[in-house]
Amino acid sequence: MITVDHTERETLPEGGAPPPRRHRWLKPVIVFLLIAIPAGYLYISAMQSRGGSGTKQEQAAATGLEEGWPSRLQRRIYEVTVAPDAEDVAHFETNSWKSSSLYLQFTTTKERLGPWLDEHGLGTSDFEDGDITIDDDEAARVGWKFGEGHHWTGAVREEDKPKPSLEVVVNLDDPNRPRVFVVSTTTP
Repeated sequence: MITVDHTERETLPEGGAPPPRRHRWLKPVIVFLLIAIPAGYLYISAMQSRGGSGTKQEQAAATGLEEGWPSRLQRRIYEVTVAPDAEDVAHFETNSWKSSSLYLQFTTTKERLGPWLDEHGLGTSDFEDGDITIDDDEAARVGWKFGEGHHWTGAVREEDKPKPSLEVVVNLDDPNRPRVFVVSTTTP
């Protein structure tokens, strides 16, 4: 038989109501935080995306790149095109008595990269993983950084003068959204 000691009973205040709970505020605070933190994160992300195009324009101005497609004349002179429906397109042209170059960058899709390469006389077999065909001086001119920790691949299409030669580097960190960097150089 089990005996229960009733000598230490909790005494109720007058009126017989139980004592007030000490942490009534805890549950509403937790619910508020569970809603407010994701909402705040979404708001900050939306503001960063909204202001992203301004940041890209500032970055292009600082590096010499001009946002947008090169003119038809530039594309014809340098024999280079931009993949259809490409995004984040920027270009820069340099001219000197020795040579002229068009720097071009854009983001395309995996499906459109192959036809773009074919159009420029290049195939996937021409590319070597880890090969960065645009040298440091050329890259520095427009602020490109081809550092370690990324999946780079590159190829060169050499042409006889005065036809332009192409140096192409592709960032395949996201294989479905390759980022293409091109330097087309013509020498008189």
